[in-house]
Amino acid sequence: MKTLFNNYLNTFKGLSKEIWWLALITLINRAGTMVIPFLSLYLKEDLSFTVSDVGWVMSAFGLGSVAGSWLGGKLTDTIGYYKVMVRSLLSTGILFIALQFLHTFASICVGIFFVMLVADAFRPAIFVALNAYSKPENKIRSLTLIRLAINLGFSAGPAIGGIIITSLGYSGLFWVDGITCIIATLVLIQVLHPKKAKVLDEIKNDSPISAYKDKAFLTFLLAMTLFGIVFLQYFSTITIYYKDVHILTETQIGLILGLNGFLIFIFEMPLIKWLENTKYTKLGLMFFGAILTGLSLFILNLTSWSGVLVIGMLMMTFGEMIAFPFSNAFAVERAQKGNQGEYMALYSISFSIAHIFGHNAGLQMTAKLGYDNTWYIITAIAAICALILFGLNKKLKTQKKLKL
Repeated sequence: MKTLFNNYLNTFKGLSKEIWWLALITLINRAGTMVIPFLSLYLKEDLSFTVSDVGWVMSAFGLGSVAGSWLGGKLTDTIGYYKVMVRSLLSTGILFIALQFLHTFASICVGIFFVMLVADAFRPAIFVALNAYSKPENKIRSLTLIRLAINLGFSAGPAIGGIIITSLGYSGLFWVDGITCIIATLVLIQVLHPKKAKVLDEIKNDSPISAYKDKAFLTFLLAMTLFGIVFLQYFSTITIYYKDVHILTETQIGLILGLNGFLIFIFEMPLIKWLENTKYTKLGLMFFGAILTGLSLFILNLTSWSGVLVIGMLMMTFGEMIAFPFSNAFAVERAQKGNQGEYMALYSISFSIAHIFGHNAGLQMTAKLGYDNTWYIITAIAAICALILFGLNKKLKTQKKLKL
């Protein structure tokens, strides 16, 4: 047991101090984002929106995310990642607190759009910061550490969120979200000011390649958008499915969602370190992650036993653990050839587009076709994603051989 624990600790060695600070800031921020997993339930249960209305609100969520990611990439390439991170975090905190005072369909759509516009400007900036503060050989593990912070926050967030809803109502979530974003801003200003932080890998290109002309990267983004559509069912459609079909309480839903983050916190770093030393390519591993994630929804149709929800969450969790770190690493690797902010903005936008279509499509399909048919269709999307990744992996391997 001691050897296992020491081996686990060794997977974290060699990461820079700045990466650890970024992880802490991310943990503080994400621990408070407990509104997001409960947003669809909040709109349906507390504001009495129809499922169709909830779908359109989630599309506004995605549109704001697209615009924010694009804006964040542009600003990162012009004013720098530090200023973007500080301004995004602080403004997001204020907007989250204000969001609870909106109650009509139109105001909620506009409010969600602007919250995500500001919040997701943070995403390209933090990817570029990670690239700068991490040694080249540690970048996948640095990305994984940030994901661990995100998922540790998400594991605590939904569980605490369910308790807050039961005791204080949904408004308490907005206050916690806003305050934690502001706290994260204060920590960022204190510990990662440009005069204090040490840049380890500053990449400058005199003639950068436009991400829009990188065909392999654009194909990869298509696959990531499809993967995002599948994955995001766990943050909107699945919570309503848990409540309507399996009659779970908000606390039980929070615990199942929290299981995802807890498992990632325990297993992801050792798993990634082990996979890095295998013969598999990043795209090959992402292919396997997409298959697992698709199957996690497919199995929900096989039985009415509620235990299948936990099995599905386990499959999705391991699929996510494999797919996301290596997709992040693939994007960062390609970004070194061009404008980093532009590359990482497009990478973020691929998931933002998934937000536009994924939540809405899932909710609309369940309303019109039922849950069983929806899970079959989402599984088919996962299969298409996997095929694209398989083909791209084969193409890049061939190109690499020809260069040799």
